[in-house]
Amino acid sequence: MHRPHLPTPLPRRLPPAVRTTSALRTRTECAAGRYQPHSIAVLRVSVGVVFCWFGVLKIFPAASPAEEVAAAAATRLTGGLLPAQVSLPLLGSAETLIGLALVTGLLIRPALALFFLHMAGVLTSLVLLPETMWHHGVPTLEGQYVLKNLVLVAAGLAVTADELTR
Repeated sequence: MHRPHLPTPLPRRLPPAVRTTSALRTRTECAAGRYQPHSIAVLRVSVGVVFCWFGVLKIFPAASPAEEVAAAAATRLTGGLLPAQVSLPLLGSAETLIGLALVTGLLIRPALALFFLHMAGVLTSLVLLPETMWHHGVPTLEGQYVLKNLVLVAAGLAVTADELTR
């Protein structure tokens, strides 16, 4: 089959703001080479700090903005077997332990397993508490608070992938 000869398009010249000199490219690659080996550790510690912070807040009554949602979700998830006065300190302690493990790097694999189990419980609140999480198909403030955990799940996946390749 004969293809007609198409003219070669003229090279486009990029605007000055988009052009990269080889020296700048070299510096960028050098910086990336310096930061990349530490990026997962920084991500792991950052998630750990967030978990510690939110976990400690749940241990103290009326300190966590997510207290009511967490208690309601835990109560629904356990079929009412765990009352709020038990579930909140338990959740807070678990989050704090996960956070400490992520910050220190100690017992990281069990902590990651607990992390994903906890995240599964947190995200199920989107289904268990539809009246709290959604308003006409749009997430409420509480729903947005829960949905932000998708970023933590993505970070947890990156940390887990790094850990499993060691």
